[in-house]
This record gives sequence, C-alpha cells and structure tokens, in this order.
Amino acid sequence: MTTKEALHRLIDELPETALDHARLLLEPLRAGDDPVLRAFLTAPLDDEPLTANDIREIEDAKAEIARGEYVTWDDYRAQSRGER
Repeated sequence: MTTKEALHRLIDELPETALDHARLLLEPLRAGDDPVLRAFLTAPLDDEPLTANDIREIEDAKAEIARGEYVTWDDYRAQSRGER
C-alpha cells in the first residue's frame, strides 16, 4: 500500500466529527514549500529519556490536578487580560 493509499484509507475511517479537524491539519501541507512547516514536520522526535526529577515533577503535577489545583485555559486567558 502506498502512503497516499494509506492516507486515503485513514481518512475514510475517520468519524464524521473528526473530518473538519483533519482538513485543517492537512490543508497547510498543500500550500507548498513553507520552510517553517517543513522544519516542524521533519524535526526528529524528542527521544531523551526522562530524568528522575522529570518523573517526580510529572507525578507532582498529576497530584495537583487530581486535587483540583489548576487553572483552566479560559480562566488563564481571562486573568491575563485582567477580566477576573
């Protein structure tokens, strides 16, 4: 199966609710040779292992979220604009 055939199959299998999002993600690829987009798409995956400190901070953050100690994106934006 070619890449193009695989993409067609993937798109055919998407639920209707995901089609608009898929279109928004794919349309910029049609635009041609955008150097920023090309750099983003060809960038290597971050494959550095997590340190013990990274893992501890992730676990701390998960615990804060579980306790409800977070700010929603909408609240943050409102606060940054001085609305609250």
